[in-house]
Amino acid sequence: MSTPILYTFRRCPYAIRARLALKVSGVEVEMHEVSLRAKPQALLDCSPKGTVPVLRLADGTVIDQSLDIMRWALARNDPQAWLGQDGVTEQDWALIARNDGQFKQDLDRYKYAERFPQQPAVIYRRQAETFLAELEHRLALQPWLGGQRPGLADFAIFPFIRQFAGVDPNWFGQSPYGHLRRWLDQLLASPLFVAVMRK
Repeated sequence: MSTPILYTFRRCPYAIRARLALKVSGVEVEMHEVSLRAKPQALLDCSPKGTVPVLRLADGTVIDQSLDIMRWALARNDPQAWLGQDGVTEQDWALIARNDGQFKQDLDRYKYAERFPQQPAVIYRRQAETFLAELEHRLALQPWLGGQRPGLADFAIFPFIRQFAGVDPNWFGQSPYGHLRRWLDQLLASPLFVAVMRK
């Protein structure tokens, strides 16, 4: 095997952000779209936890965390300077950690509220809005989460905001997060995103 293999699932936000970094880096990989209901043995052999994305390198090394895949790809080629001239800031890493932590938990409960009947979906949405408000504040001051140009934080967080917006598009379209909607719409329309979402 000379080309790395990426096990992915088209709509998974973790897989989307890994594909975004791989695509922008220009690193060639062989994409294997998997069914999460019938995971192939090859995926489980690489990573017993059975989640996507999983990247298997030519030497057999396995990278099975999406942020690690992003860093691996961008370390090889970072033509749009997602990592920044001085690296990703501590504030941006902290923002990504909050996205992957509390916000992802609130997002899952909002999207799959029937699985969490302890509270109505609107309560989970309000909990998630704490993070949305933080992003909105940042984007009111600057065009991108990290400053004047798009960076790792934007592309690491964007797929999860896309998923959140899709739960109730009418509500999101009328919500008080105008700067966040502008940011999201710009990323959704980008050729990079369109390319990684092709079937």
